[in-house]
Amino acid sequence: MTSARPPTIDPVAAARWEHAQLANSPWLHEEVGRRMEERLQWIRMQPAAWADWHPLRGGLQAHDLVLKRYKNAQCRVVEADDSRADLARRALAGPWWRRMGAPGLLAGPVPDGGVQLLWANMALHMSADPQALIAQWHRALATDGFLMFSCFGPDTLRELRALYALQGWPPPAHDFTDMHDWGDMLVHAGFAEPVMDMERITLTWASADKLLGELAQLGTNLHPARFPGLRGRTWRAALEQALTGALSGGDGRLALTFEIIYGHAFKPAPRVRMSEESAVSLQDMRALLRSGGLDRVRERSRE
Repeated sequence: MTSARPPTIDPVAAARWEHAQLANSPWLHEEVGRRMEERLQWIRMQPAAWADWHPLRGGLQAHDLVLKRYKNAQCRVVEADDSRADLARRALAGPWWRRMGAPGLLAGPVPDGGVQLLWANMALHMSADPQALIAQWHRALATDGFLMFSCFGPDTLRELRALYALQGWPPPAHDFTDMHDWGDMLVHAGFAEPVMDMERITLTWASADKLLGELAQLGTNLHPARFPGLRGRTWRAALEQALTGALSGGDGRLALTFEIIYGHAFKPAPRVRMSEESAVSLQDMRALLRSGGLDRVRERSRE
């Protein structure tokens, strides 16, 4: 597994997008979050604490669904900076009567091993260093905790990519990673039993203008070979005309495909490589003691 960053993502543009101002959580993100939350019914663990990674963009309504499922769990929200964290905390606090008797909402970085569930809806495909991000999620989880995430897959915007290629324009978006590669990255980071699946969702719009407006909420083009500067109204008119001609169906509505990848994986007890001298971190030692793994290490050392 290579540690190289994705070649089609400009890290400067990715950082700028991460800190960009938000209006509302995109509808598609909320819908994906709703579908991902339904998958929690198959997870038997009831987390004592969980973290929501970038809920302002991932979906405030989706956050509320998870909150209702785990009513007694401590919740922490993680955002790109302090101002966004404060905004998320205010948006998610809810009315005073709902807060009575419920664990308080925390904001800020997750301590190592601090949560049993890390929820990351529609964030991974916009990361300039996804392997580092997955490793960060792994550190945040306690032993036997689990990760739930979703992101765009490679078939996303395939109609738009074909149109741009036909026009000879630069790519309209950076490349999105295949779910099998995400599974490999999870294993490489130390996760166990990754389960990946995908579905395709087709969205339609009444006009090219509405289509472009919603795409701007869903993300931005991080491709290094994207258009280098702003285009004028003439180009916008040509784009809308091309979109109308290429994407219109029999009902006159414009359609685009989105491939949605869902994944979850567990953090197992750490393994200790046996040698004449083995070093174990304090966090891993605590995890081994809780799981009984230290007894297994002693048995192996006597063999």
